[in-house]
Amino acid sequence: MRNIIRATAAVATVLASAPAIAAWEPTKPVEIVVAAGAGGASDQMARMMQAAIQKNNLMKQPVVVSLKGGASGAEALMYMKSGEGDANKVLIAYSLIYMLPLSAKIPFNWRDLSPVAVVAMDQFVLWDNAAGPKTVKEFVAAAKAAPSPFKMGGTGSKREDHVLTVFMEQRTGAKFSYLPYKSGGEAATQLVGKHTEANVNNPSENLEVWRAGQVRALCVFDKERISYKTKVTDTQSWNDIPTCKEEGLDVQYLMLRAMFLPGKVTAEQTAFYVDLFQKVTQTTEYKEYMEKQALKPIFLTGKDMLKFLEEDDKLNASLMNQAGFVAK
Repeated sequence: MRNIIRATAAVATVLASAPAIAAWEPTKPVEIVVAAGAGGASDQMARMMQAAIQKNNLMKQPVVVSLKGGASGAEALMYMKSGEGDANKVLIAYSLIYMLPLSAKIPFNWRDLSPVAVVAMDQFVLWDNAAGPKTVKEFVAAAKAAPSPFKMGGTGSKREDHVLTVFMEQRTGAKFSYLPYKSGGEAATQLVGKHTEANVNNPSENLEVWRAGQVRALCVFDKERISYKTKVTDTQSWNDIPTCKEEGLDVQYLMLRAMFLPGKVTAEQTAFYVDLFQKVTQTTEYKEYMEKQALKPIFLTGKDMLKFLEEDDKLNASLMNQAGFVAK
């Protein structure tokens, strides 16, 4: 018995003196992959995260933002799919992950990737030029009376902006000609230049031109108003924008903002990024960005995230079918 006790004590001493096994962390720069062009909401969020990580020393390795918006975002999805096992690249994802495979039949499914966290929900706003109609009712009446379909700008084809445009046609009887651009920033520029009559950009993409008085926010496509009450323009806060339902246009849509790693990464690698992005959501940069861009803060991971993704996938597939955008 004494020998067993001595042996046990010796093993305990060795274990206590052994160095702890370090948790996984990146050993080279981490790439945040954006499935859109420069200036859009995904690009802006990726750069906020880059700044938050670096300013708060949340990771030893630097972060780089990689824009891969080619082929309406398919470039980014296939790039991530081909990077199996590479935990040094992370996709900032949105509804594209559901919609593009349906509309373009690309060989991609979000289940090919490793979910990390849902970090925000994005609302959409109906915007027109400041010189245009002042209310949704006036906007719909003008669109119906126009000799040719109103030009509606948006990001990409057969995606959330396009879907919202089709639903506006179905709900109002007005006709719109949808013009896809490379980013929400470009769609905003086209609206300011009066090359389009309106767009359904999310708040961040039209923020600066709204603040400059060049565009007007007609309504938000959600069941409730945006919560932020601090004045953004001289006269309005985000909360002052009515819901589209309040204005007689019952169309609602929310879009996820989520982080994914490539497939076949380890549990330890996923856990590192869950912890990293949870820390990001606690930074001043994230909190200020959420309010400035009028995003809904949220943090889902693990089983809660998977449940959300499955339900959101079904919803978006239903919307795509109703809009007639599913490739045959």
